[in-house]
Amino acid sequence: MKQLTGCGTALLTPFRGGEVDYEAFAATVDWQVATGIDFLVPLGTTGETPTLSESEKLQVLEVTLNHADGKPVMAGVGTNSLNGTLANMRLLQDADAFLVVVPFYNKPPQRGMYQYFKAVAQATDKPIVLYNVPGRTGSNIEPETVLQLAKDVPNIIGIKEASGKFDQAQKILNDRPNGFKLFSGNDEDTLKLMQAGADGVISVASNVFPSAMVDFVRALQANKAEEAQKMHNRLMPLFKALFVEPNPIPAKAAMAQLGLMENSLRLPLVKATEETEALIKQTLQELF
Repeated sequence: MKQLTGCGTALLTPFRGGEVDYEAFAATVDWQVATGIDFLVPLGTTGETPTLSESEKLQVLEVTLNHADGKPVMAGVGTNSLNGTLANMRLLQDADAFLVVVPFYNKPPQRGMYQYFKAVAQATDKPIVLYNVPGRTGSNIEPETVLQLAKDVPNIIGIKEASGKFDQAQKILNDRPNGFKLFSGNDEDTLKLMQAGADGVISVASNVFPSAMVDFVRALQANKAEEAQKMHNRLMPLFKALFVEPNPIPAKAAMAQLGLMENSLRLPLVKATEETEALIKQTLQELF
């Protein structure tokens, strides 16, 4: 298994004229790899994956793999049904690992989540990383459920924790079996979580400023607390700005301002407001 640790980027999916802009996407992946990102995460929340067709998902993964230069590729495959998730796993079978979100809308109980994730993992020999983002899914997977899955299911190897609940993440870090990884799912939580023992971050901000995010994570990995704190303080305005509207609306605006892709999203997402555009512009000017 390729090593999954450090800074991974939750990749945006560029559009041009309503269609996926594969040329811009390939250039984005090349830039990520050149700046030292540790692994790549296409087809997640940031990639507007629910708006993509099966053929688009497959081609996005193929471009990622072809331009990854050996970096691990973790594809988002989660849906709110077991059959839908298994279908995505079959479609995207060439990925190195799968990111599987807590089923949204259904609001399953903890025992339902346990059975669901166990069934998903048993359908593949690829590594599975759970994704907890209750602000989007409407459900929180409790640390006891995560830990039971980590102990019972060998190829469930980690969790992207985006609940914002530090005590929950801390319990997983304290009681996890050897080798089970916890990734920050919120850029602004990365400092605190990695100082507590987390293994890295799956980042939105690294779309916009990958070199800085790599340096930030490297400082944390090396236990350079003062240096990491300074980097965190410098990057915090970007972390905040990228979530003043639902992700990836501000990130698309930022990438367009940098000339890296068109500011185009698929409905029901829409372009950033003028106020957000101005905030992004100011934030980038102060960073670069």
